[in-house]
Amino acid sequence: MDDQPGRAAAPRPPAGFAAPGGELERLVTAGLRRVGAGGVWAVGDAGGVVGRGGAGVLGQGRYGGLEMAADTLFDLASLTKIIALWPCAGALWQAGRLPLDRPLAASWPRAAGQPTGSVTVRQLLTHTAGMPLRTEFERRYGRDRESIRSGILAAPLHRAPGTAVEYTDRAAVLLGDLVEHLAGAPLDVLAEREVWRPLGMTDTRYGPLGPVETARTAPTEYDEAVGAHLRGVVHDPSARLLGGVSGNAGAFSTARDLERFLTALLDPPPALPWAGPWTAESLREQTGGLTPARGLSWLCAPGTDPAEGTFVHYGFTGTGIWVSRRLGRWALLLTNKVHYGREIQPLTDLRNAFRRAVFG
Repeated sequence: MDDQPGRAAAPRPPAGFAAPGGELERLVTAGLRRVGAGGVWAVGDAGGVVGRGGAGVLGQGRYGGLEMAADTLFDLASLTKIIALWPCAGALWQAGRLPLDRPLAASWPRAAGQPTGSVTVRQLLTHTAGMPLRTEFERRYGRDRESIRSGILAAPLHRAPGTAVEYTDRAAVLLGDLVEHLAGAPLDVLAEREVWRPLGMTDTRYGPLGPVETARTAPTEYDEAVGAHLRGVVHDPSARLLGGVSGNAGAFSTARDLERFLTALLDPPPALPWAGPWTAESLREQTGGLTPARGLSWLCAPGTDPAEGTFVHYGFTGTGIWVSRRLGRWALLLTNKVHYGREIQPLTDLRNAFRRAVFG
C-alpha cells in the first residue's frame, strides 16, 4: 500500500462517470428508489470532489416537500466514530500520548482493577476487545451518565481479547472516555478544535441542534415517547442517555462537510494534528486474519480483498463513507433509511453497487 497519503495511485474517474445524468447518478437514483428513501452522494480524490448528486425528499408526510441536498444535515449515527472519535484519538497517538498496545489500566487510573483494564486501544478500535455486545445501558446501569460510564468499565468481558471481531458500541464509548481523560476536554470540544474547525466543517456538530439547523435535517425514526419523528436529536438511544455527546454516535453533518473530511484523508493539510501517519496506520488490515477484517475504526469494505485497501464505515441511520489510499479515491452516500423502516437489504445492495462502481 502506498504510504504517502497525498499521492493518488490511480487516475481520476472518467469525466462522465460522476457527471449530472451520468452512470453513477443513474445507479444511485435507481437504487434509492428501490430503497424507498432519499439521499445524497459524492465521489472525489485528493484534489477534491469529482462529482456529486442527490435524489428524493427528506421524508414522509410534512417532510415530503424538502429535497435532499449537499447542505442537508444527517444524523451520522456510527459515522461519529470516524469523524469525531477516530481523529481525536489519532491526534493523541501522534503526540505520543495514546499507546495502542498498552493495557488501558497503564494509562488510565480509573481502569485499574476493572475487567476492561487489560484491554488495549488497538483492540477497542478493531472491535476485538471481547466486550459485551449488547448495550441496554438504561436497563443495566440507569440513566446517570457517570453510572453508565462506570458500568461499562466494570462489565466482565465475554471472551478473551484478541480472539474475535465483534462490533460493539461499548468500545467507542469507553475509548471516548479515555480520550477525554487524556486530552482534558469533552469530546465535542476536542472534535471541534482538532477536526471540524481546521477543515472548515462549519455544519458539523453534536446535537441537539437548534431550530435553524433542525429545519434542514433529515428526520429519523418515530419516537413514541416524543410523539414525533426524531429530528435534530440523536437517534441512538445510548448516545441520548449520555447527553448526546458520545464516542459511538451523536454527530450531525452534511455531504458538503464530509467531502472536506474525506479529501483531507488523502491530502492532509500540514498542520492537521491527526491525518497523515494516523490515516496510514488505520487504513490497513489490523485483525490478523479474523473476520470481518478491520483497520483502526474502519472496516475493510465487504466484498473486497483486505489487501486492496478499500475501507468503509456505516451508520445505522443509513449513512456510509468509503476511502481507498491505494486508489486515491473516496466516496459518500448519505440517506435516512431508518426513517422509513429497518429493513436493510435494499440499502445493502445499493451500497455494494455504489462501492463497485466507484472503486471496482
